[in-house]
Amino acid sequence: MDGTIVDTEPYWIEAEHALVEAHGGSWSHQQAMQLVGQSLTFSAGILQEAGVQLTVRQIIDTLTAEVINNVRRRVPWRPGARELLDDLHRAGVRCALVTMSEGPLAREIVASLPRPYFEFLVTGDTVTRGKPHPEAYLRAVELLQQADPGLTIDHCVALEDSAPGVAAAVASGVATVAIPHIVPLPEDPRHTTWDSLQGRTVSELESIAARGSLKTGGASALPSPASRSLALD
Repeated sequence: MDGTIVDTEPYWIEAEHALVEAHGGSWSHQQAMQLVGQSLTFSAGILQEAGVQLTVRQIIDTLTAEVINNVRRRVPWRPGARELLDDLHRAGVRCALVTMSEGPLAREIVASLPRPYFEFLVTGDTVTRGKPHPEAYLRAVELLQQADPGLTIDHCVALEDSAPGVAAAVASGVATVAIPHIVPLPEDPRHTTWDSLQGRTVSELESIAARGSLKTGGASALPSPASRSLALD
């Protein structure tokens, strides 16, 4: 979600700066980059090391509240994100939102969309191990399978913008598209890289799913519309 669909990373960084400075510390751009795509629990620990004298829960709640306030004023959509979501919706591709942000912020973003693009959300407060661990993506696949037992990981594609997110998606076995935003991502044969979601199509994602299925010996290179699925951070 953050960085892939919406450009909320500047909101997070602004909130981090304010919190650290309120506790008498300083927060650099390099430190902020460490937290991009990480779980909020991990991020809270880094902020404690920077001098924030609050519990992990208090830090998460403070940062999230500030980002929600900014989102309520303006949702900063990433280029092409809403258009691709609309195309996927019309094509009958099931979508899930997989994010390390917690439910309140994720629901705020989803509520601002014109249609129910996402079948469900997997958020940071619903998993025990955050990205780069693959738990969140594996959970998303399990939930998709509940309505379609024939669906497998080979039918799914993940879109990610951060190193921890890409690592989580790749580790889960889901075909992965990296769309670097705040932090550059190295080229890696285990994932596809796009500069942006602008102008991207459903057929391109189908081709990526097909390649992943062939690599892992999947039975079908192009799954049926009922089985197609997409998970977005």
